[in-house]
Amino acid sequence: MTTILHVDSSPLGTASVTRQLTASIVEALVKADPAATVVTRDVAANPPAHLDGELLQVVKLGVVEGLSPRQSEELALTNALLDEFLAADVVVVGAPMYNFSIPTQLKAWIDRLAQAGRTFRYTAKGPEGLAGGKRVIVASGRGGVYSTNPALAGLDHQEAYLRTVFGFFGITDVTFIRAEGIGMGPEAKDKALAGAAKEIEGLLVAA
Repeated sequence: MTTILHVDSSPLGTASVTRQLTASIVEALVKADPAATVVTRDVAANPPAHLDGELLQVVKLGVVEGLSPRQSEELALTNALLDEFLAADVVVVGAPMYNFSIPTQLKAWIDRLAQAGRTFRYTAKGPEGLAGGKRVIVASGRGGVYSTNPALAGLDHQEAYLRTVFGFFGITDVTFIRAEGIGMGPEAKDKALAGAAKEIEGLLVAA
């Protein structure tokens, strides 16, 4: 049975383009596989805490003895997020572009996933991803147009980062469904959404 992890990160609620896209993507995937199980994670509504000095000790440095109540709680959350991610066959991520990058809440979620020994490991030949074999579909919302504009491509630290970090985890099957130019007026936004809808229809063929 296929497990789909549906992750949203936009705080805009019903006004969010990426939430609209992720909902459509998940709907298409379930249509292709009605027996699939969908697990939802809203990192905007319930954002993981950022890694301050206290949390780095347990989340990144592996300290497990003498933990404070907060550290114990955050370690449990980290393990839950990791288990949820690793158990998924398909991960659908809503990722709006904020200031050329991703929302801070989404970055905090990724920081919890980046765990040596769980999603990657270091070897004598360099890092090796441990979370391969799954498919990631990113719903990318962007106010401008970056993918077809060489002059702006260098400003894209959103999709480039996501492709890099999922690749670091060993995931090579990463698809981006883009709605670009949504900040360039109603007509451009409608065109972007229509184009994204066609790409989502194509997922039924590729699923």
